[in-house]
Amino acid sequence: MEHAFGTSDPLSIGIEEELLLVDPSTHALAHVAERVLAAVDLPEALAAHEAFASEIELRTPICRDASEAVGTLAQARTAARGAGATLMAAGLHPSAKWGDVRLTEKERYRTLDQTMRSLIRRTPECALHVHVGAPDPDAAIDILNGLRAHLPLLQGLGANSPYWFGADSGLASARFSIVRAYPRRGVPRFFSGWDEYADTVRATGAAGDFDDYTWIWWDARAHPKLGTVEVREIDVQASLEDAAALAALVHALAAQALESPPDEGLPAEAIGESSFRASRDGLDATILHDGGLRPLRDVARATVSSVAGHARELGSAEALEGIERILREGGGAARRRAAAQRGGMQELLADLVRDTEGTAWPT
Repeated sequence: MEHAFGTSDPLSIGIEEELLLVDPSTHALAHVAERVLAAVDLPEALAAHEAFASEIELRTPICRDASEAVGTLAQARTAARGAGATLMAAGLHPSAKWGDVRLTEKERYRTLDQTMRSLIRRTPECALHVHVGAPDPDAAIDILNGLRAHLPLLQGLGANSPYWFGADSGLASARFSIVRAYPRRGVPRFFSGWDEYADTVRATGAAGDFDDYTWIWWDARAHPKLGTVEVREIDVQASLEDAAALAALVHALAAQALESPPDEGLPAEAIGESSFRASRDGLDATILHDGGLRPLRDVARATVSSVAGHARELGSAEALEGIERILREGGGAARRRAAAQRGGMQELLADLVRDTEGTAWPT
């Protein structure tokens, strides 16, 4: 498998965020991605189509740290608004009707429609993807193996989609359960090295009749074309401060894994069960840690403490402090429910748009 590992600085960082496009008055889904992207003053490398016509993806260049990366996202959000977009950053649109979907007219998404059928035509979903550069293929697997155990923590901290189809789902991240219906999702297993990973990707492609590994959508994966390891399954964040904190945590955890690769890992099934608990209960979850179920808040604080030195070395220490703010003030799911309590669905939608527009960021 050809790769680009080592072509950028080890532990460089990049972020992708998928954002909903909504009507400026009603805040219903607006299928206007083609018009917005034609008008936006950004190169395609930084702003592009996603599967849905009511969604765009904003991307950063290769950056040194989480704050720099989120700063470029702030500029990209501003550019998208300048092109006429009203943006909403949520894992799912809270009140979209089942089937209010138009797919982007590109070959990849036509194939997606043919193979996924009605699964892809339920409702758009939006994630935050964090990429960390790896110096070589085996180092990428070390990072991937190290990140696996922390996927439930990241899921709970980033949960930002409690509402679906106009109702409270009872989950902190309803998006988590939506995407679990897709093939090739979930927690990857622990890999002994690059060769085993590449063999698994080839065998999965042969079984699914595809030869492009980007059709494999595990919660975290190696991304050889970019030379990165990618954490994929965090809900997109309305708050850029929250996005920066989560990216900084992924960044520091990757550095920790590169320095001290794990010799073995938990079964994917156990991590997956813990991830579901985190998606259901968010910050109030108990998740698997050190052989037992522990309160997510305690796990978060212990994890931040364990990687604080790495964050300082990477320049992400200030952004990482945002994890404590999330724990103290509540994450996206809590804010969405608080808005709905204040003023029902219309206030929830308006509050999401306001939060997404809060793009001021130090340069």
